[in-house]
Amino acid sequence: MPEDENIVKATCKELGITQKELAERLGTHLTTVQKWASANEIPTNAKKTIDLIFENRKLKEKVDMFTKALNMLDEARGK
Repeated sequence: MPEDENIVKATCKELGITQKELAERLGTHLTTVQKWASANEIPTNAKKTIDLIFENRKLKEKVDMFTKALNMLDEARGK
């Protein structure tokens, strides 16, 4: 994500969620997230949490890929 891009708006777009949903995931109030979006500034701890949300999503995607691959192997073996 480019440095000048609004992290709140970009995060919501990437995750397909609203600012309200982002606030819930971060455990903060909607008005706080709205302030971050309008000021284009976000506290370090919130940024780290957002990074963890993205990392978690990537890991879930990898687990899904491995699960699909294992299921295909089981099908090929006739299980």
